[in-house]
Amino acid sequence: MPLWRVFSHPSTFTPAQREALSTDITSIYTRGGLPAFYVNVIFIDVPETAVYVGGKPRTNFVRFVVEHIARNFQSTEHMKGFMDRAEAKLKPYVADRGNLDWEIHVSETPRPLWRIQGLEPPPANSEAEKEWFMKDRALQWKL
Repeated sequence: MPLWRVFSHPSTFTPAQREALSTDITSIYTRGGLPAFYVNVIFIDVPETAVYVGGKPRTNFVRFVVEHIARNFQSTEHMKGFMDRAEAKLKPYVADRGNLDWEIHVSETPRPLWRIQGLEPPPANSEAEKEWFMKDRALQWKL
């Protein structure tokens, strides 16, 4: 599961922008075969009295904290490719606005430490995972 936490001032993104950004983030993963329901995007509103960068309060700062579990990167090239795709998806929401500063980082969690609806997810690219993709939900499966 990719879990994206987006920390920002409450006025940074409108509800429509949040929905569009979530859809764009999800597309990064579904184009690679992950089921859409694997992707979680959580917007965390942070008031101006709670964000400090370099010891100074900031209302124009957005922090993207990403956790990958469903897939882990196999090489530095894969990492760079992902970061380039992520930055391209984020561009309309942060860079193109011209008034925001942002930062993103990705952590990886070992896949055995993950469950959905109490189920161990099927192996990557397996027939069971393809069924999860098609049905867009967790299902019982067997090896």
